[in-house]
Amino acid sequence: MSPSEDAVALIGELTERRLTIAVAESLTGGMLTAALVDVPGASLVVNGGVVAYATPLKHSLLGVDAELLAERGAVDPDVACQMADGVRSACAVDGRAADLGLATTGAAGPDPQDGREPGTVYLGVASGRGIRSVALQLSGDRPAVRRAAVAEAISAARDELAQLSGRAE
Repeated sequence: MSPSEDAVALIGELTERRLTIAVAESLTGGMLTAALVDVPGASLVVNGGVVAYATPLKHSLLGVDAELLAERGAVDPDVACQMADGVRSACAVDGRAADLGLATTGAAGPDPQDGREPGTVYLGVASGRGIRSVALQLSGDRPAVRRAAVAEAISAARDELAQLSGRAE
């Protein structure tokens, strides 16, 4: 499978700016990291990824607050933010955290998860500029929701890079 144009553009922008990215995934199960590393030259900028599919791993590997997970479950905007922030450190190279952290969490379906309907997805984006979440309501079957979450996450990362450089896209 050839890489998406957006993934190619993201890897190109990161390379040009000498920035790194790390990815924390739940519902996408490694698809986002795979989409990035499908791009030739990705090894220059992709530090790595953590697939924290089981909720307890979000705490133990990424540092997501255990009380938050217990109270709200994994499908939550604050969980996405903490995942994105945590993966920057979890995938540090030579003591240097990744410049950009990107996270996916949500309910891909067919059944609800943590009281959230299928298609409910939260992205987390963390950089030196701060941490934010992006709420999505995606439609389609399980594979379609997961593919759309990957595309939206890549778009959110590109938006963050635009904000970091002070230009809006």
